[in-house]
Amino acid sequence: MNPLKAGDNAPMFSLPDQDGEQVNLTDFRGERVLVYFYPKAMTPGCTVQACGLRDNMATLNNAGVQVVGISTDKPEKLSRFAEKELLNFTLLSDEDHQVCEQFGIWGEKKFMGKTYDGIHRTSFLIGTDGKIEKVFDDFKTSNHHEVILSYLNA
Repeated sequence: MNPLKAGDNAPMFSLPDQDGEQVNLTDFRGERVLVYFYPKAMTPGCTVQACGLRDNMATLNNAGVQVVGISTDKPEKLSRFAEKELLNFTLLSDEDHQVCEQFGIWGEKKFMGKTYDGIHRTSFLIGTDGKIEKVFDDFKTSNHHEVILSYLNA
């Protein structure tokens, strides 16, 4: 695993959203975008993380930041997740984990004694110039939004 760093160009990507519509990173050109990678929709940690962002969306938008969540879940599951939790941002499906690999956050994980490949929970703030402005990889699901807001307010 070799995650991208601040200053790197963000990989251009196009993925289906929770409604099956293609979303491209270029759709956000000229805006700051928080691209956050999470392991699995509808799990406790991912729900806490998503709801923290949902509840602070106005503050994030006022800071000029759009939010996009990416997991390997199918669009149908993302749709149920967004509906159930009333999420107010886009979720993208990276089923073959190609975008996760481009960002360098796909790799070996251990959980309950098992080793497997998966998404390492990481967020990238992409600047208006398409470069990674900041990488967030040290947070809990419960304070993810606070860490991001703290950076934006600094």
